Amino acid sequence: MRRPLLSLLVVMVLAGIPQKVAGQGFVTTAMSGLPTQTLRVEYSSPSKLRAVPNYQSLRGKFLGPRLQQLESALDQIGISEDDIDNLMIGWEPGDMDLYGYASGHFHKAQVANRAAAQSFTPTPISGEQAYCFSAGVTGTCVVILEDSLGAFGPLSSLTTLLEAHAGQGPNLSSDQRFTSLIGDVNKDASIWGIALGGAVGDWFAAWLSSQNNIKLDWGQVFQKVDSLTYSIDAADKVNMDIKLNCATPADAATLRQVLEGVKMAQQLAWQMQNPGHANPYTAMNVDAHDKQISLKITMDYSALTLASGVGAPQN
Repeated sequence: MRRPLLSLLVVMVLAGIPQKVAGQGFVTTAMSGLPTQTLRVEYSSPSKLRAVPNYQSLRGKFLGPRLQQLESALDQIGISEDDIDNLMIGWEPGDMDLYGYASGHFHKAQVANRAAAQSFTPTPISGEQAYCFSAGVTGTCVVILEDSLGAFGPLSSLTTLLEAHAGQGPNLSSDQRFTSLIGDVNKDASIWGIALGGAVGDWFAAWLSSQNNIKLDWGQVFQKVDSLTYSIDAADKVNMDIKLNCATPADAATLRQVLEGVKMAQQLAWQMQNPGHANPYTAMNVDAHDKQISLKITMDYSALTLASGVGAPQN
């Protein structure tokens, strides 16, 4: 089945663990704890997402399989979905394992007691105690750093993550590639993210993974794109704003033509899948200014419900 693009983007939205430092303070804390090999980050506010209309019926769009598994595991140590307020996730190049930080409402001592009652044996790592939910270095583990502040990721990634958090290694808060782009995103949005270099193509490839009517080499298409920023504001409607920073104005003009083609394909897919319903892709705006491409779309929640089951989320 050919499925519209917006729903797949929303499926990629993430919701995860907990932390004490709220809002922009959390973002600062998380960015200063992500290692510089990170090429893509995504922030989400589960507390804002839970406030959207019909959240329970849309919940599957905000949680991918791996985060659903993580959420189930966290419940074993006393951290529920409603305990989660903020989440920052990072990815390394060529590796789709999730790692990052989260904030919410939980206490380090209570989590330790619950873990002991559930017979979890903590694994010492970088001076902290990690609770691992599956065996091996690729299994997801959680570290409660302090009341309402947690880190998570594969055991193989946690050492580097915790070293960055402790100031013992380079981190994204000192990486000009990210710091120069954060000002481009709407940090009040429910979800926002940044991708650099090859991670841009990976992001679009996953976004369009179920689009059998679109046969493109996304790595090649975005070869001349230096970075991507995006935000999803889930308010009275779902508003998406995507910006692609190209190497030259000519590269931006070429990419705009490709994205106009993607827009037409999505319009046709919607018409085939949802005849008789207003087509949100008709108003999808693709614009170019100098070296930057801007893509915007607004969709109401009834349309988002129709655009269900799109693609495989990366999380």
